[in-house]
Amino acid sequence: MTETVGYQIARSLADAGITTVFGVISIHNMPILDGIGEQGRIRFVPARGEAGAMNMADAFSRVSGQVGVVLTSTGTAAGNAAGGQAEALTAGSKLLHITTQVDREFMDRDRAAIHDVPKQPEMLKGVSKAYFRIWDEKSAIGTLDAAIRAASTPPTGPVSLEIPVDVQRLDAVTQFTLSPPPPARPVAPEAQLDALAEMVKRAKRPMIWLGGGARGASEQANALVDRGFGAVTSTQGRAVVAEDNPGTLGAFNMTPEARGIYDAADLMIVVGSRLRGNETMNNKMKLPRPLVQIDVEPTQCGRNYPVELFLNGDAAATLQALLDRLPEKLDVDPNQRYDISVARAKSEGVLRDRLGPYQMVADHLLDVVASGGHPWVRDVTISNSTFGNRYVQIAAPNLGVHALGGGIGQGIAMGCGAAVASPDARTVTLLGDGGSMLGIAELITAVDEKLDVTFLLMNDAAYGVIENIQDAQYDGRRHYSALKTPDFGKLCAAIDMPHVKIDAIEAFPGIFDQSMQRKGPAVVEVDMTAIGPFAEAFAGPPAGAAGSRV
Repeated sequence: MTETVGYQIARSLADAGITTVFGVISIHNMPILDGIGEQGRIRFVPARGEAGAMNMADAFSRVSGQVGVVLTSTGTAAGNAAGGQAEALTAGSKLLHITTQVDREFMDRDRAAIHDVPKQPEMLKGVSKAYFRIWDEKSAIGTLDAAIRAASTPPTGPVSLEIPVDVQRLDAVTQFTLSPPPPARPVAPEAQLDALAEMVKRAKRPMIWLGGGARGASEQANALVDRGFGAVTSTQGRAVVAEDNPGTLGAFNMTPEARGIYDAADLMIVVGSRLRGNETMNNKMKLPRPLVQIDVEPTQCGRNYPVELFLNGDAAATLQALLDRLPEKLDVDPNQRYDISVARAKSEGVLRDRLGPYQMVADHLLDVVASGGHPWVRDVTISNSTFGNRYVQIAAPNLGVHALGGGIGQGIAMGCGAAVASPDARTVTLLGDGGSMLGIAELITAVDEKLDVTFLLMNDAAYGVIENIQDAQYDGRRHYSALKTPDFGKLCAAIDMPHVKIDAIEAFPGIFDQSMQRKGPAVVEVDMTAIGPFAEAFAGPPAGAAGSRV
């Protein structure tokens, strides 16, 4: 049989190291999916919608470290994936969105061909690090290779690749084979590294702030802490330094206790972090001076805080070059580590006091998640904003997945993607009822794919944080925040999903542990209307701050 371009693309994806593709089958992508199915080298995970497929591929990439690939149809289908792609762009996920186009004779001409969206390229460019189109059979594999490399090259991010359906059906004319692209590890200039090393040697209370761009630099970051640095992380940089290390604040990065540590510090190195507004009081929080920034993206220099020194380089390579210039033990204040441990403990204590009955949930998850090496996936919900993002520890940076852009409704699909990426450890996914209803169809994907994931559904029958904001800022006028929630037990029964509902908090540890012993997916629903509220209402960001549906 003559190989078509669609078959060639399927083969070349596997040659380039792609193991898994998520998507929805369509007449416009059948030539590629037929090749994937016939060749049997790639697992295809059929999602129930393109938005879910995108979230799955995103989470799969974050947990596995591979390029996540999502395959959609043209037009509306590609648009369905755009919200999830915006999240991947925010997170800098290594992701390839292969979408399609109508036949070339109608493409870009606004001739009302079925499935044609004249401004599809503009839409894709708006949510992509880079955009490519395959124009003919001669350039197909070269363009695919360029797209994979763009997604993989720091600063990483989602890349869109359009393939007209008539090109997919053409006979292939090229023969070369792709290989997985090697990682790019740029290092900052020697003079800047020398200058930073001298700053470190003079510091008595140095700190390092680790973001998502430092996820590949755990060895080097831990070595700096061993030599005398204190550490703090963003939510995306969690566990770059082990979260039980006494020298780290973890992601308790904005508490009064953390700010006291910053006030006493005399150097901070920010590695792979944008110093996001929701973790720096919209960039008003005072950070130590001198402030140094290491980032693979040169345009990040001083974007949110002025810096004394900027080093453009890969986190691991640049920190290793710094370590090579430093003594085995730094001449630092030995009290800093004790002070950090006390600040961390106080921050955790304040948080626990706010949880009320849900201390039991947070404490049990703290005991289970990191010790078992479980991926910890969170949708945007009150439980995550309080204890999920900071208190429940994770065992490694790649095991933490959350909606970095703040959009609700992505948790179920992200839990599926994380479970596909981590078949040897059961995934735990924290959900709210409002967000769950936006992505509820992907529960069926979890059942069909027999994914080992526990969905922990915190059900307060409302957009809970919206109600709290309305109480705090709008004199209790609760417009549009109440929800009609389904009977999740009946819903789960209809799709053969195991389900248990908890209406007494004391039952949580035993029921949750039973779910973790299962094979395949399960939903553990916590009835918050029966158990009662948090001890202190979480009302989201301050009035006037960024953020809405959190």
